[in-house]
Amino acid sequence: MLGRRAGAEALFALFALAFLWMGEGHAFASGTIAAVRAEVVTVDGAVPPTVKARMERSVAAIAAQLIEGKPLSSYGGRRATDEATIREVFDKVLVGYSVASVAIEPGEEACVRVALVPWADRVEKVEVAVSVEGVSPAVEKMAKEDIAGVDAVFCQSLEGLPAAAADWTNGVLKESLNAYMAEHLPEFRADFDIETASRAHVALTVYPKTPVVRTIDLAMRSDTIANFALLEKRSVLQTKANEMLGVPVAFVARHETEFARGMEDTLDASSVFRALGLKTHVTIAAGEQASVMSRSDTSRFRLRLEGWGDVGRRAADGKDIAFRAHAGAMLSAADEFFVQADVLPQDFGWGWEMGYERRVLPALFAHLRYDMREHDWTTGMRAKFLPRVELRWEHRRAGGRSEAGLSYRLHDFLRVELVRDSSEGWLRLIGDF
Repeated sequence: MLGRRAGAEALFALFALAFLWMGEGHAFASGTIAAVRAEVVTVDGAVPPTVKARMERSVAAIAAQLIEGKPLSSYGGRRATDEATIREVFDKVLVGYSVASVAIEPGEEACVRVALVPWADRVEKVEVAVSVEGVSPAVEKMAKEDIAGVDAVFCQSLEGLPAAAADWTNGVLKESLNAYMAEHLPEFRADFDIETASRAHVALTVYPKTPVVRTIDLAMRSDTIANFALLEKRSVLQTKANEMLGVPVAFVARHETEFARGMEDTLDASSVFRALGLKTHVTIAAGEQASVMSRSDTSRFRLRLEGWGDVGRRAADGKDIAFRAHAGAMLSAADEFFVQADVLPQDFGWGWEMGYERRVLPALFAHLRYDMREHDWTTGMRAKFLPRVELRWEHRRAGGRSEAGLSYRLHDFLRVELVRDSSEGWLRLIGDF
């Protein structure tokens, strides 16, 4: 009985020893410095946050080389040596501050506290001057508006910093500036130069990134006045559009509304456009080969010039080739009073009419014309159900002659029309000038 009891006690003692051995091994494994955290403070607490973060990363990197992996149980004997080493190394790489003290608090995550004394001359104010290279003044203004808050990037890193430490912060500043540019002005890159003193001066220069706009295709159109009347203002619009040359394509696309509004305001401010009540709408297709389409129309007048030539028409009435000038005044949004003159170069003839047209439906117009030479009335209707397609019908009282036409606009200056009267059909080519 006693033998069995003694054997059980021996077995229990064996398990206890094994458990204690495992526990000691675990304590040893977990009793090492596994990570290092740094805290940097100054006697007056004035360290710019971005600079403070960089200092703490540097201190943590230095300390990690010295103390990571060291056992906590035996670390107390070398703590003072490591503190002196960290102080000496960090004091050598640091400019603008002196290291007052270094204190290590051991643990699985050791804390290294560094106290700094700043040198006397501090940056009290930061002034940032921004210039944008290689672009027009209008684009420079847009770019500066996009980065209007860039001063804060430099103030956060420089204000309160010893003047001698400014160069030490270049890496931090570059990183912060690149992040700011990526968010607010990604189409440009930026470089800076700092003159440090109690009032620091920062010269920030912004450059466009490629691809940039290299050529501009310009077009001017109108549905209410003769297109040739716009040619006088083409050079004005071209000058304004050229502000986009050398500008990053992505910037033009992002600021398309501002570029278009600038062109619209430039044209609409001219005396001719104001007199006619013309309002301009500009569309821009951004690209290295950019295109600009300007459409200027008025709600007060209709001033048009067109010419046509008939192909395959057998009747010889002298109107196979004709030019027509149309001048109308809008009595309301739906009512137009007009006069129009026809020139017939084949027989050196001409004629002119007075008329009235009313919009009876959104796409349907009815008109009445009086021939001042032939003293004859013409009634007609036209329908424009599709943007490029128009259907017309006219009836001349003298002789009871009717004519119908279906036209298709090939582009802004040319239409093709299939015409039919009571006796024949033919093709008409119509130019809008």
